[in-house]
Amino acid sequence: MTADVEGDIAEVDDVLRITCIRLTLKARIPSAKLEGVQRLLERFSDKCPAYQSIKGCIDCRWDTEFTSEE
Repeated sequence: MTADVEGDIAEVDDVLRITCIRLTLKARIPSAKLEGVQRLLERFSDKCPAYQSIKGCIDCRWDTEFTSEE
């Protein structure tokens, strides 16, 4: 799995802050496991310590680009 990560920095109350983080997760996954991986990623933010530390402070968005591996 690889990830492309982008972010935005803006001045907020005279201080530069990270205001948005965008992730695109990419992976080749065996067809038989694709559905399970998609279900897992729907819930990963609930258990991700990094996201739990910044949610509500920094807008985070993620997308996936999975290709099936036969």
